[in-house]
Amino acid sequence: MWRGDYLYLIQNLVIKDFKIRYRNMSLGVLWSLLNPLVMMGVLTFIWTKVFPQPDIPHFPLFVLCGLVPYNFFTVAWLTGTTSIVDNAPLIKRVPLPREVTPITAVLACCIHLSVQILLLLSIAILSGKGFNVQWLWLPAVWTLNILFVCGLALMSSAINVFVRDLRYVVESANLVLFWLIPIFYSSDKIAKRYVPIMDVNPVAALVVSLRKILLNAEAPAAWTLLKMTAVSLTFFLAGLIVFRRMKPRFYEHI
Repeated sequence: MWRGDYLYLIQNLVIKDFKIRYRNMSLGVLWSLLNPLVMMGVLTFIWTKVFPQPDIPHFPLFVLCGLVPYNFFTVAWLTGTTSIVDNAPLIKRVPLPREVTPITAVLACCIHLSVQILLLLSIAILSGKGFNVQWLWLPAVWTLNILFVCGLALMSSAINVFVRDLRYVVESANLVLFWLIPIFYSSDKIAKRYVPIMDVNPVAALVVSLRKILLNAEAPAAWTLLKMTAVSLTFFLAGLIVFRRMKPRFYEHI
């Protein structure tokens, strides 16, 4: 299969996944806007009225910088994890590279991610934080995050073929991650001994970088970008290796 055929296949699988996800939904892609807006409203009320944090200005934008990366990561990782099992009939009938399946599952999530990014940028403008030259960093930091999720999805989707309980482990891990990522609290409040761990987590590093870019009009820290790049590439290559070693035994288990 030529490279052009692969791109055509990926494009069609992404569109198929997207259509299936929003099939029979009256609001369709608008849920991509409603979910983060509702959570932003709830968290803003709690942390500005019930437990005020006066040291965090522009709190709606602040919390949305955490919610958008978290929402994308949790949905994309879970969707990627179950992608091989969910697409078993297609995989058995069509001679396609099986690596394409979890990757297209993640890329399909990028469609509603793009809607949420537009929402995030709109809130930034409405908050008085207009366009600045640091916005040019946004494609780079998001690409690193997507690469990281693709690697994670390759690894977990392969394991899920043999251990079907893995999807529940992923769901539990996503729930715990909500508290480990600085979504509604500032990374400045994290004890110094835990900061290196936070930097290694690409999702947390993305949240911190988005706040630097959108709230402070600053470039992401060079050391943070370096760690994000190293971790994202490592996970992608590791996921590819694990997937390719396990995929010869997929057919008998799906």
